[in-house]
Amino acid sequence: MKLIRALVLVCTLPALLIACASTEQTSEVTTVAPASLYTNAAPLDLRLSNWPYPYPIKEFKTSLQGQSASMVYMDVAALGKKKGVVLLFHGKNFSSDYWAPTIAGLSKAGYRVIAPDQIGFGKSSKPNVPYHFDDLAANTQALLQSLNIKQVDVIANSMGGMVGIRFARLYPKSVHKLVLENPLGLEDYSKDIPTQKNEDLLKLEMAQNEASYRRFLQSYFPNWQPSYEKFVEVYVRVQKGSDYSAYSRTSVLTYQMIAEKPVVNDLPQLKMPVLLVIGQKDRTVFGRRFAPSEAVKSLGNFPQLGKKAQAVIPHSKLVPIDNAGHVPHVEVPELFNEIVVQFLNSTNINP
Repeated sequence: MKLIRALVLVCTLPALLIACASTEQTSEVTTVAPASLYTNAAPLDLRLSNWPYPYPIKEFKTSLQGQSASMVYMDVAALGKKKGVVLLFHGKNFSSDYWAPTIAGLSKAGYRVIAPDQIGFGKSSKPNVPYHFDDLAANTQALLQSLNIKQVDVIANSMGGMVGIRFARLYPKSVHKLVLENPLGLEDYSKDIPTQKNEDLLKLEMAQNEASYRRFLQSYFPNWQPSYEKFVEVYVRVQKGSDYSAYSRTSVLTYQMIAEKPVVNDLPQLKMPVLLVIGQKDRTVFGRRFAPSEAVKSLGNFPQLGKKAQAVIPHSKLVPIDNAGHVPHVEVPELFNEIVVQFLNSTNINP
């Protein structure tokens, strides 16, 4: 083993979202790669057929951009006195299964919960078509109509916040109250993030590995826990399968949806009561690696973004959570449930 000068890359996010800072240091370097935690794990297919969900799943037949598609969802009954229906919108790098602690808390509090995998995510179909928030919202509304559900409270996290905002704007009579949990879309990424070609994004997506994806997820969670490894596992097992290129292609298409379809201008138009739940340690910058260094300095400041959003949304309340990052409902589930249930139970017009 030789003593060499090595350029060490310190990355906070991988692939489509990462920027790396470099520091030069003298150290002993080996070429041994970290051992995979999932060497013996079975591959997963494009629709995660063998990945367990916390509640039974159902399928809703629909379409996207003229192509037939299936939306998978969980429909969990309320326990005790029924208070209403809650609809959950997941983030880009997660599926509806990460709502498990929220579903349990809401069901116990008397709420029926509908938790779909949006088309392009989780166990739902992943057609090779352009993706738009309006289409995802329309399919979700069609799902509710098929279940004869007239009105819901909405809880939306990360990219799901962008879907939830658009859903509330398009179908205001369907949304009783809206909870935005560290939503993307509180700033217009298209102003600072240069347009990227699909083929270039696909190369970056395909270049990810277990270690880089773990670092990516760790950037969401300031206090990484062993239980969060399940989010790494599902990615690695898809990567081991024959559908990984199609999975990556869909990730690229949904990246473009976020990059090209800002929703920040919808915020002042939200007429229902809105609760902003913001983990104060979140510094997520969508498309970070593509942004000029000066622009990155002002992006992703969720404590400030939450305050700005609260100032422009007419009937809104901001609840900061000091010890949480991008996904408070996973990081501090009991506190998140307490905050949300109190808001949903409130009979006040204003939050």
